[in-house]
Amino acid sequence: MTPAPTTARRRPRTLALELVESLGDRIRNGQFTQGDKLPTESAIMVEFEVSRTVVREAISRLQAAGLVETRHGIGTFVLGLGEGPGFRIAPEQMATLRDVIAVLELRIGVETEAAALAAQRRTDADLQAMRAALDLVVQAIESGQDAVGADFQFHLEIARATRNDHFADLMTALGSMIIPRARLEPGEALDPERLRYLRRVNAEHESIFDAIASQDPDGARAAMRTHLANSRERRRRAQTEAV
Repeated sequence: MTPAPTTARRRPRTLALELVESLGDRIRNGQFTQGDKLPTESAIMVEFEVSRTVVREAISRLQAAGLVETRHGIGTFVLGLGEGPGFRIAPEQMATLRDVIAVLELRIGVETEAAALAAQRRTDADLQAMRAALDLVVQAIESGQDAVGADFQFHLEIARATRNDHFADLMTALGSMIIPRARLEPGEALDPERLRYLRRVNAEHESIFDAIASQDPDGARAAMRTHLANSRERRRRAQTEAV
């Protein structure tokens, strides 16, 4: 018997998180603009090959992030990214190594404290969501697939675990573009050196997860700072070598 596709074996929660990211990216990049009506539940189910339950959970999460609103009997409409222009990083602002380093400096400032708060406030459900994202990272790395979406999802789940909506809203607004290799290494072959690099990055993720699971805020803060600082230093070295 032919094994079922990997997607079919993933849990509805994981599929919902992926759908949130996909629809959120369409809002952030202007494919859906303020006032636009989203496709119907049925249309989204067909396009993304997910169940109605998954679609409804994803829409609920987009509502919680303030990106959409549902009008009963009419449909779901895009609110945009807030009343004003809001904080965002445009694709052209991630075009160079210097740009990527600047964003990593911002992330060090925000995400180190988010990790500490997550360690203090996380629930078992938060840990399950982080674990699901990390499992997807491993699956993607070992099969030579793109792990950027799952990597971003792990960081987003940490922001959500802070129980401070501002952290999650900021991460949602920034999107997966803030994962450096999303901009610097698109479509590269998974050679042995790159595989070692990705496994090392994921080991850093595991250290963050372990500290949050152990409710160790100082350890979580240190692990997140180490992870992001290592990424920054890798980019700094690349920038120096490029000169």
